[in-house]
Amino acid sequence: MCKRILFLFFALALPIILWGWEPPQKLFENATQLYKKNRYKEALNIYEQIVMDNYRSAEVFYNMGNAYYKLGDIPSSLLYYEKAHKLNPWDEDIELNIQLANSKLTSKNESAPSFFLTNWWYRFILMFSENTLSVFSPICWIAASISLIIYLVAQSVSQKKTTFYIGMFLFVFGALSIYITKKQFDYTDVHQHAIVFNSSVNVKSEPANTSKNLFIIHAGLKVAVLQKEQGWFKIKLPNGNQGWISTNDAKEI
Repeated sequence: MCKRILFLFFALALPIILWGWEPPQKLFENATQLYKKNRYKEALNIYEQIVMDNYRSAEVFYNMGNAYYKLGDIPSSLLYYEKAHKLNPWDEDIELNIQLANSKLTSKNESAPSFFLTNWWYRFILMFSENTLSVFSPICWIAASISLIIYLVAQSVSQKKTTFYIGMFLFVFGALSIYITKKQFDYTDVHQHAIVFNSSVNVKSEPANTSKNLFIIHAGLKVAVLQKEQGWFKIKLPNGNQGWISTNDAKEI
């Protein structure tokens, strides 16, 4: 009986986990083939279709960044490289391509080094995709409930022990999945950035066109978004300078 429960659990979970880790395969392969043939705009159309279907993948974003880079659109390439980096912050290829695109900018992006334990923690919580967690956690709870029901009706002591421990393990696993999902959302909320798209943007002292100009920033610059207010972003630069820009001047990562 216990073996049947475990078999049923993994039979249900494994295909969904694999689905959560991989992009829609057919569309992704079509876009990749177009990219290899230097048909970057057509490849981007398919990648954007994948993204519009609410699929978030570092691999898809990375390929979109590469396509935009090949087309000479550096701000867009940085936008999607940064989206990929946000989902997979330890990938060396993504980091190198960000540095390469950054070298083409008028204003260079700078980032402060982060503590290694912080990096390790982010690696852990971002190890699993949102798609995986959104379906794997309910499966854990359902399988755990089935296991504990069997525990209640089981006759032998050994069967009761086995199903009880399996049920507890699955409940803990399900709770951990929910916890990781929450931490992923917290990470997204805290790490809000945008890429400047207009070639020259006046940063304002207040969220109004008539307010004082503080300084100028250029296309491709990555800025932290501190606040949003009626068509305006309050931004912060790595050097600490702050101000307001129109939401039309930048796109959120």
